[in-house]
Amino acid sequence: MSRPLRWVLVGASDIAATRMIPAMRALGQEPVAVLSSSVDRGKTFAEKHDVPAVVATLDDALSVPADAVYVSTTNELHRDQAVAAAAAGRHVLCEKPLAMTLEDAADVVRAARTADVVLGTNHHLRGSPVIRTIQRLVAAGAVGRPLAVRIHHAVELPQRLRGWRLDRPDAGGGVVLDITVHDADVLRFVLGREVRDATATAVNQGLAAPGLYDAAMAVLRMDDDVLAYAHDAFTVPHAGTALEVHGTEASLVATEAMTQEPDGDVVLRRRGTVSPVQAGPREDLYVTGLRAFADATEGRGRPLATGVDGFASLAIALAVRDALHTGTRIPVTPTIAVENAA
Repeated sequence: MSRPLRWVLVGASDIAATRMIPAMRALGQEPVAVLSSSVDRGKTFAEKHDVPAVVATLDDALSVPADAVYVSTTNELHRDQAVAAAAAGRHVLCEKPLAMTLEDAADVVRAARTADVVLGTNHHLRGSPVIRTIQRLVAAGAVGRPLAVRIHHAVELPQRLRGWRLDRPDAGGGVVLDITVHDADVLRFVLGREVRDATATAVNQGLAAPGLYDAAMAVLRMDDDVLAYAHDAFTVPHAGTALEVHGTEASLVATEAMTQEPDGDVVLRRRGTVSPVQAGPREDLYVTGLRAFADATEGRGRPLATGVDGFASLAIALAVRDALHTGTRIPVTPTIAVENAA
């Protein structure tokens, strides 16, 4: 069993309230303080979720005795908050994207290395029993040589989340940095390959403010000429999510795969035969992720998604964004750019 981490929450966010605090407490971990841009919001959050302390500044937050900091503010704040937390000797779990630029993401990785603390990027889908099952089967050769991946991650953005994601480009609003970045991480995790370049198209279907995309489709070329396609949207109310991996010997098809719940079904298709695949155990995705993070703080393993993984998924998402703007194929900055950073 990992030791029960004490967490400072930087951001009184929906995901902290609905996912992370319950997962922390399921593991015997505890949030000990919360920082919000609004003191009143912070007080309301703390009272509702039994967080003992509310702080007004990042310096105050980092003076609270704790083991780790969970950053879930808007995207443009991630870099400075994560760097400061690492410099203060705290382990850091940061929401995706790790930053708004690759330079800033590299700064976060460097800060954690310099301070010798654990850095994780909260790509929750790595904790999905469905996706972990597909990753294991692909690695074992169940589909033969992978040829293509299809991701359907087009959903309806819940009403409670219809804020900055829809109207603040300065905070990383829009579908690419919110959803496509998750697809990017899933591709790298499931295939064990890097994305080399991206082409994409996107539209505003009326939910986001003018100038922001709320629906996008991307085509990605990976190592070994594996092709991946992703449809991401805030605007699709009735479709389920899906992940498909197609290879020379078989296909793995998962429904309801790209969600926050440990749900979904997987089948293996081979020459007209469809065989159900048992996916499990059906543990909460965030519990799985927090357990791995806590283990990493004790030198056992690593977070489900590291800081380098966060850099890589951001690099892919930014290539998709640039492809949208230019109408051209955009190369993806390789992870070696941060792996070799001093």
